[in-house]
Amino acid sequence: MAKYKLEYIWLDGYEPVANLRGKTLVKDFPKFPTLKDLPNWGFDGSSTRQAEGHSSDCVLKPVASYPDPTKENGVLVLCEVMLADGKPHPTNARATIIDDPETWFGFEQEYFLYKDGAPLGFPKGGFPAEGQGRYYCGIGYSCMGDIAREIVDLHLDLCLEAGINHEGINAEVAKGQWEFQIFGKGSKKAADEMWMARYLLQRLCESYGVDVEYHCKPLGATDWNGSGMHSNFSTKFMREKGGKKYFEKLMEAFDKYKNEHIAVYGPDNHMRLTGLHETQSIDKFNWGIANRGASIRVPNSFVPAGYKGYLEDRRPNSQGDPYKIASRILQTIKTVPQK
Repeated sequence: MAKYKLEYIWLDGYEPVANLRGKTLVKDFPKFPTLKDLPNWGFDGSSTRQAEGHSSDCVLKPVASYPDPTKENGVLVLCEVMLADGKPHPTNARATIIDDPETWFGFEQEYFLYKDGAPLGFPKGGFPAEGQGRYYCGIGYSCMGDIAREIVDLHLDLCLEAGINHEGINAEVAKGQWEFQIFGKGSKKAADEMWMARYLLQRLCESYGVDVEYHCKPLGATDWNGSGMHSNFSTKFMREKGGKKYFEKLMEAFDKYKNEHIAVYGPDNHMRLTGLHETQSIDKFNWGIANRGASIRVPNSFVPAGYKGYLEDRRPNSQGDPYKIASRILQTIKTVPQK
């Protein structure tokens, strides 16, 4: 028997954006535990805005597990929050997500790395002399500084060692801004791995005295880009059959439900979706081929392939909950007949 360090991870009840929480259980197992080996656990919901003090016990139900590459015999245990009677807690968005293993999602998580209240590389109390642009996929100390690349490269390694389907990284348009991509077959799998990748990034940054800033427009109404979580998606029907008529009906449905999408695409999106900085205005919907200023970008390959493949919804922002985003996309897709 060996002692395993089980890091139970869950989402709290803070609004409008839930925080990741974690605590460690040490337990004996004869070999690396499978998900079914992991017991339910509890926590004080009154400290996470998920219960009142007079009845504070909430239940952690393991739903996915990953090896923790930072610890010997470590396990990362992603949990849903349940009530004492076994029902999903009202804050448990995963429990109600529409799931379809044949629907593929690719999330592009943008974020800023912050130190001492400003993005990495910003002079104290001010802005870089050179505006945004040169930092996108940039190289060299004047663009990248001395620790950002080390952080993002280590994060990539940690995700891959944990079995998370991390697909790439790049420096973004603004100084101190980065992006990583997570792909998954099935909405729950993709969203689970995005939350775990966020967790690993935030925990890694503790060692550098750096915070991850997910707000969609942390620099406010300036000429600096905000951060999104562009959501690429395709159903089996879209990949294998598609067609112009189906695509046009699908875009009509996304237009019809644009307000419902914006409602779950992350807080403060009005600050980011202004029609500037590669966005469409929050109150409008459009699509365009290779158009990064559209609500939905259609890849160049889509039309020549017979209106088949994937689409990119560019409206979700960097603080969005991937469970809610994926579920809303699937809700809208399901309103369009596959003919």
